[in-house]
Amino acid sequence: MSVSGASTPGEARLIDGKGFANRLTQDIAEDVRTFYARHQVTPGLAVVLVGNDPASEVYVRNKALQTHRAGMRSFMHMLPETTSQEELLALIGRLNVDPEIHGILVQLPLPGGLDPVAVTNAIDPRKDVDGLGVVNAGRLALGLPGIVPCTPLGCLLLLKSYVGNLRGLNAMVVGASNLVGRPMAQLLLREGCTVTVAHIDTRNPQALARQADILVVATGCSGLVTGEWIKPGATVIDVGISRVRLDNGKTRLVGDVVFDEARRIAGQITPVPGGVGPMTIACLLRNTMQAARELVEGAGGSV
Repeated sequence: MSVSGASTPGEARLIDGKGFANRLTQDIAEDVRTFYARHQVTPGLAVVLVGNDPASEVYVRNKALQTHRAGMRSFMHMLPETTSQEELLALIGRLNVDPEIHGILVQLPLPGGLDPVAVTNAIDPRKDVDGLGVVNAGRLALGLPGIVPCTPLGCLLLLKSYVGNLRGLNAMVVGASNLVGRPMAQLLLREGCTVTVAHIDTRNPQALARQADILVVATGCSGLVTGEWIKPGATVIDVGISRVRLDNGKTRLVGDVVFDEARRIAGQITPVPGGVGPMTIACLLRNTMQAARELVEGAGGSV
């Protein structure tokens, strides 16, 4: 699949999340250099991984690579699966007061026996670069400045770049998770959209989706959204990513949207891979830069 902004007649324009993320990372790297020249401080990101989940290990390595690429410092904490809640909270407490650390991310999911809500809320809200703690979630809900979860923020940046002014558009978010769906809806409300959130109890979500100028799908259910869900000319943001096995025994990555069907109807669409995924890590770096500014300069941040 070609990941470019081009389109052919009768096909939706591809939203190039990979290219956008590369440009954003370059801008952040310049911000890091300017910040260091002003304060002699390099933003530092601490990533904590508990256990040896293969997918999480890949994500963590990629985050470390991109952190270095942006000129930031990366602090990796790889803990065994037997780590207790008390040990994990004690590490977070040390990171909270470490002046070299400006952002803290605990990779989810956590092994059984560890409480992700308690762990997330133990992070200093000023260093909560995942934006998942109750303080930052509350600030987002109230429309106040704060740190926004990375994936919804990445989706919003793509929408504002490719659609432009979102005010007055009908938007539908399929999925109501705390990680993506709920904060995505809050961000779209902030931009002046009329927002519908579909969840497991929503009746006839297809009919609701066909009214949406913007359709954001984040369920983790591969192939859930078919062409009949999509309003002609709509902008489709596919957050989902799943690895499926093909008839020939090979595997490939797919999204929550049936891409070939959707591309014949939508106006523009994110591919999988190469759409939302790269934006998530770029926005993690963006949030870390924002956190460093607030901690060093006392400057609040906003989307």
